[in-house]
Amino acid sequence: MTIDERLAELGLKLPKPAAPVAAYVPAVEASGLLHISGQLPFRDGNLMTGRLGEDVDIDFGRDAARACGLMLVAQMKAALGDLDRVARVVKLGVFVNSAGRFTDQPKVADGASALMVDIFGEVGKHARSAVGVPVLPLNAAVEIDAVVAVRPA
Repeated sequence: MTIDERLAELGLKLPKPAAPVAAYVPAVEASGLLHISGQLPFRDGNLMTGRLGEDVDIDFGRDAARACGLMLVAQMKAALGDLDRVARVVKLGVFVNSAGRFTDQPKVADGASALMVDIFGEVGKHARSAVGVPVLPLNAAVEIDAVVAVRPA
């Protein structure tokens, strides 16, 4: 089964890859790795905003992380042309807009981590960091970047 077939089976539609909001590119392929810039969460075209532990809860955060994960996959497809070139999701870096006492960043990050495994299976299992930060661009609830090992075109 191809990854596109797997997406269809899961009922997932990739969003349009987000354009950069500053002086960077969405993804760079180098030495067999695709480095994907931090992606923000969008639902129905709207940015998912808020601070975990203050004005949004863990379920919202998990959904935001999943939305970031979908945008990461959209960027993979845009950069690679074919998601079957993904040899391994190597690492996700998850940044959670968090109140000072909020300590459940790993639970939030699971929204993206579970999605990678749902889509890519064993190849989607990855290393990860999940950190709380006091603010993210545009007040996004979550931002996630990724490193992906790729097969040659």
